Amino acid sequence: MTHLILDVDDTLYDQLIPFERAYRELFNHLDVPVDQLFIKSRYYSEEVFDLVSEGKMDKHEMHIYRISKAFAFFGVEISREEAVEFQSYYAQNQREIELDPEMEELLNEAKAQGIVLGIITNGPGEHQANKIKQLQVKDWIDENNIFISGKLGIAKPSIDIFRVVEEQMGIEPGNSYYIGDSYQNDVIGAKRAGWNSVWVNRRKHPIPSDMEYLPDYIIEGHSSPKSVLSRILSDR
Repeated sequence: MTHLILDVDDTLYDQLIPFERAYRELFNHLDVPVDQLFIKSRYYSEEVFDLVSEGKMDKHEMHIYRISKAFAFFGVEISREEAVEFQSYYAQNQREIELDPEMEELLNEAKAQGIVLGIITNGPGEHQANKIKQLQVKDWIDENNIFISGKLGIAKPSIDIFRVVEEQMGIEPGNSYYIGDSYQNDVIGAKRAGWNSVWVNRRKHPIPSDMEYLPDYIIEGHSSPKSVLSRILSDR
């Protein structure tokens, strides 16, 4: 049996939408490319993810760090107060996130095909649980098949989190497809665990051809999630 396990941030929903709304509310007077600013903020967020997970950096400080560093990359200095205010706007907008319509198509088709679905997401337990609740995925995904790093104490790209999911869902790596946007956490993590990998490349990142692990499928441009699912089913 085929299993599809999905990431949340920038996979089930477009994370740029709440980020851009926060930017427009606070920094619309600046001439900074918001899509590139978002990419840099994600980079700096992942840079200190382990420090936050290990309790060596406060989550509040991480929020200040990632947006301040992202702006600094474009030669703009913002104050701590502005960074805090931005995070407040961003968090408020995240409480209004909606499931990506193309991902909803994928979930509907997967359910129709009898594919078992699940979620693996990195982040604080309650915070990620609230996002999942807001996205209203319970019609497709059993709550017992939702795995959050903050609750498990293990995070992607560690193989261990994939092993936990295999055991609890009773799935085999070769029949499992992990769908996520982060090359480091999602593609490499899944491939190291022996899973098939589907890379959601929303930001049109170049494919790192020199990498040891490459995705089996890529969702980008005209390659919709539903069409990639059709390819997966035909390739089985």
